[in-house]
Amino acid sequence: MRLFHVSEELDIAVFEPRKPTRNDLNQSKGLVWALCERTLPNFLTPRNCPRVCWHVSPRTTKEDKARFLPKDKPGVSHVVVIEEGWLETLKQTTLYLYEFSPEHFSLQDESAGYYVSERTEVPVTKYVVTDLVSELEKRNAQLLTIPNLWELAGQVQQTSFYWSLCRMAYAKKP
Repeated sequence: MRLFHVSEELDIAVFEPRKPTRNDLNQSKGLVWALCERTLPNFLTPRNCPRVCWHVSPRTTKEDKARFLPKDKPGVSHVVVIEEGWLETLKQTTLYLYEFSPEHFSLQDESAGYYVSERTEVPVTKYVVTDLVSELEKRNAQLLTIPNLWELAGQVQQTSFYWSLCRMAYAKKP
């Protein structure tokens, strides 16, 4: 298993555990967050770019695949949708993928592919990604743009896919 932290910061040498800000998590224990390779496409965007993402899960139905996956690209199993206004920023963004040894990480969320460690972590390597569109394509993910994400977000939440709504606080209001 490969685990990553994605950042626009180019020189992170050490990842110190941080206390979560989410109310549904234990806020007394610091964590280092990483994500698995399966969900990496969800984070191949600028940090604050709002996005709706989904990919095939073991329980994804044929009906959902027919409705939500591109018919003209049969190998695509992952979709990342951003607002049209973010496309140029995405094309100009460089991301750094810090890879961790999975040794001290445990699964926190299967659908999101989140893993956590309670220890200080040092990346084993770093990858530079300068063409996010190509990187998404390499990972069998289709990038789409639409004017507004909210209606789609509601629809995707009702599917059998693994789905993720990221940075929706930055999305245009309907």
